[in-house]
Amino acid sequence: MRIGIDISQIVHEGTGVAKYVRQMVRALVQSDSKNDYILFAASLRRREVFQRFAASLPRRVALITVPIPPTVLDIFWNRLHIVPVEWFTGRLDVFWSSDWTQPPLQQARGVTTIHDVSFLRFPESFAKKIIAVQHRRLARAISECAMFFCDSQSTKKDFMEFYHVEEKRIVVVYSGL
Repeated sequence: MRIGIDISQIVHEGTGVAKYVRQMVRALVQSDSKNDYILFAASLRRREVFQRFAASLPRRVALITVPIPPTVLDIFWNRLHIVPVEWFTGRLDVFWSSDWTQPPLQQARGVTTIHDVSFLRFPESFAKKIIAVQHRRLARAISECAMFFCDSQSTKKDFMEFYHVEEKRIVVVYSGL
């Protein structure tokens, strides 16, 4: 199988999502020698971060970097829903997006991770613009993804409550240490 993973978030070093993506990719690549992994990354200025990360993995993976800012991909993918990720990566069976910047998929099955929906649970803690952007992005992911990883039972419960996504599309995958 050809598995594509968006690792664009790892440039935000020190954040929980960056650490999560790094560790999940490292664990997948280390434990699975059957599948091919294609790491996809978009950044205008930080492509060397992706190159260092790919070089540090325990086995060779393909790395596709594109000099496009994530804000532009958000417009292409989440607003206009154009330019399938396979245009960059070639054929994929599965594509895991790590931050709800969800591309259109030609053949691949989409997967994304839900860390929380705190912007809906505690809307008074967020700017209205952030709530609107997160809601729009997550709505796109819901329409495109076949499966969702939630990093806790609480997140799964909140996700199902706010978005009415069927439980069979959600798997709890706890973060490692």
